[in-house]
Amino acid sequence: MTAVATVRIVCADPHMLVVDKPGGMPSVPARSPLDPPAVATVMAAEWGPLEAVHRLDRDTSGLLVLARTAAARAALGRAFESRQVSKRYLAVVKGGPPAAAGTIHLPLADDPDRPPAKRVDPILGRRATTRWRVVAATRAGDALRTLVELEPVTGRSHQLRAHLAWLGCPISGDPLYGPLGGAGGRLALHAATLEFPHPDDGRVLRLAAPPAGRPWADFATSIAVWFTNPWAAGPTG
Repeated sequence: MTAVATVRIVCADPHMLVVDKPGGMPSVPARSPLDPPAVATVMAAEWGPLEAVHRLDRDTSGLLVLARTAAARAALGRAFESRQVSKRYLAVVKGGPPAAAGTIHLPLADDPDRPPAKRVDPILGRRATTRWRVVAATRAGDALRTLVELEPVTGRSHQLRAHLAWLGCPISGDPLYGPLGGAGGRLALHAATLEFPHPDDGRVLRLAAPPAGRPWADFATSIAVWFTNPWAAGPTG
């Protein structure tokens, strides 16, 4: 554990940091001074200047890559732009998807009636593709919740959240896409694994970070099994 108690360091070297970002902390500087400080700001006193090379929604937890040098920022940016980066997420959703696995091909556009939400729009939307697979499910009374593995093939803003809501199983705690404003805890979406070339020597890094707390604890056994080899059989379709 580092001196910054709320941000766990997963990987650190002279070129970059990979952190396990907590939900509620912006991955890039916020637009308003009233918003919480971004990860790079929180980490600056200990690690010096940093820049996030990709984004997680503020309420999404999990793996975030931060560059420590301009050269690393450029190399990591090229890797993300050329799709040399593989990402897997875990989510707890309300209800469940219509099948055990599948792929969603639905273009997304800004929803002018509910900013910053996105909406499925076949005319104005940008191409968005998500692969998903059911990992486990649990039922309390009439309430079904499902642990889902997600692979974003494209990287549109809010893509996973909007696609799952369209499937009829919004992510638990989602204030934009869930029923009744997503009441009931934090957004249960976690960036669980990253696979990408190191910005200095190009070797492939495979990093993983398990989620913690509620509602993840309800799926503790299934999550532990999944993390024994999270790169084994990903979503298909």
